[in-house]
Amino acid sequence: MDKVAVVILNYNGQKYLEKFLSKVEEYSPNNCVWIIDNKSTDNSLNYLKSEHQKVRVIELPENSGFSKGYNDGLSQIKAEYFVLLNSDVEVTPNWLSPLLELMDTDETIAAAQPKVLDYNNKEQFEYAGAGGGLIDTFGYPFCRGRLFLTLEKDEGQYDDISRIFWATGACFLIRSKDYFQFGMLDEDFFAHMEEIDLCWRLNNAGRKVMYNGKSTVYHVGGGTLHKSNPRKTYLNFRNGLSLLYKNYMRWELWLKLPIRILLDIVASVKFMLFDSLADGVAVLRAHLHFMLDLPSNFKKRRTIDQRVVGGAFPPIYRGSIVYDYFIRRRRRYQKLKISNTK
Repeated sequence: MDKVAVVILNYNGQKYLEKFLSKVEEYSPNNCVWIIDNKSTDNSLNYLKSEHQKVRVIELPENSGFSKGYNDGLSQIKAEYFVLLNSDVEVTPNWLSPLLELMDTDETIAAAQPKVLDYNNKEQFEYAGAGGGLIDTFGYPFCRGRLFLTLEKDEGQYDDISRIFWATGACFLIRSKDYFQFGMLDEDFFAHMEEIDLCWRLNNAGRKVMYNGKSTVYHVGGGTLHKSNPRKTYLNFRNGLSLLYKNYMRWELWLKLPIRILLDIVASVKFMLFDSLADGVAVLRAHLHFMLDLPSNFKKRRTIDQRVVGGAFPPIYRGSIVYDYFIRRRRRYQKLKISNTK
């Protein structure tokens, strides 16, 4: 069994492979890079065969989305650790060693992510992951360094090593045994927030998710669906409801799900009036499909050991990030009352 496998899921991403794959090979251990190809219709496979012969390739028979693509591909790879790495990520020298060293020092750590900066503005944090992912009491995710669309400049404020709630799907390291033991990525999510759902299950099981600011990568972002795309809005809202329903304890679920639904309706109205009618409709479609999916999610919920997520730095924020951001106008992570966590 290999120590680590750096695994990139590719779908029609030849332009990103041409731009970033050479550095992944150069700055990673020898022969540890894998490509899972999700039935690309561009020239990705021919490019890999001609320019990156040392990269190991798994060809899937269909494009089944981010979650199933990784699940099917990783099931064919034998390694102690998996790195799930987006094709639109630029890695840096020594990006992997700090993550591996952190994991090796503590068996209770299941997953870890690096600092994620914006490839197009390398002094700024990037939307997906930033300085580590957290979640508020109503299931809305946010990051250290990114609250909604407000991105902080990297001034060394998140150069620490700390516990977080979720690690970004753009780049995170996970123990293979934990990946398979705790259910892998939920294939019904298709894409978006599936890593948060997996990390919530890890937290429920008493496993830790960590951030290591000694490692840095640069993420382009929006390579598959831009954050303004209504399809992404739909997936984020639908999957957000599903992860809340699956993972919260019963009393918290009955208390907080109705409030979450109300907040989402407000968001839908705001979209329709001030931003995009298509995004507002996407939120309503997400709620409809969440209700239709309740029987399936109920079966999944019964397999999860819901519990209060605790620890020295508990990563569930007990406030409302929506209230703090839009009403109290707290636009930076440091302005939140982090002591108000559980």
